Amino acid sequence: MKKSQHLPERIKKVWKINALLSLVVGSVMCAVIYWVVDHFDGPGWINYIAWTLVLLDFAVELLIIPYRYRFWLYQITTTDVEIESGFFLHKQTAIPISRIQNVTLQAGPLFQLFHLQSVKIETAAAAHEIAGVLPESAVQLKQRLMELTQEEDVNAS
Repeated sequence: MKKSQHLPERIKKVWKINALLSLVVGSVMCAVIYWVVDHFDGPGWINYIAWTLVLLDFAVELLIIPYRYRFWLYQITTTDVEIESGFFLHKQTAIPISRIQNVTLQAGPLFQLFHLQSVKIETAAAAHEIAGVLPESAVQLKQRLMELTQEEDVNAS
C-alpha cells in the first residue's frame, strides 16, 4: 500500500450517530441541571448556558464531519505506518514497523452495525488506531503489518 487511504464513506454515518448520542447524553445532563436548579432555587440562567453548550457541541460535531473525513488518512509502507489527521490541528504519526508488537481488530456495536472495524496497532510506548475501515481491509492491513514485522525481525537477526 503505497498510496494514502481514506476511511470508507460509512464512517460519516457512525460519526453522525455519535453526535446524536452526545446530544442525548447532554440533554439528560441538562434535565438533571434543570431539576437541581428548580429544586434548590438556583439561578435559572444556568439552564440556558447548559442547553447552549449542548446544542453548540452537537452542531460543531455535525459540521466537522466532512472536515474529519477529508483530512483523515493512513498509509502503510515497508518501513512504517503513517497516520495523518486534521488541517488546522494537523497531526502526523509514523509508527516504525520494527516497533509494532501487536495488531488487534475490534468492532463495537456501531461499527458492527455499519460493518466497520478498528485496527489497533500497539508498540511498547503507545497504541494507535485506524478506526472505521471495512472488515476486508482490516484483515488485509493486519496481515500486511504482521508480514512486515516478521520480515523486519528476520532482517534484524
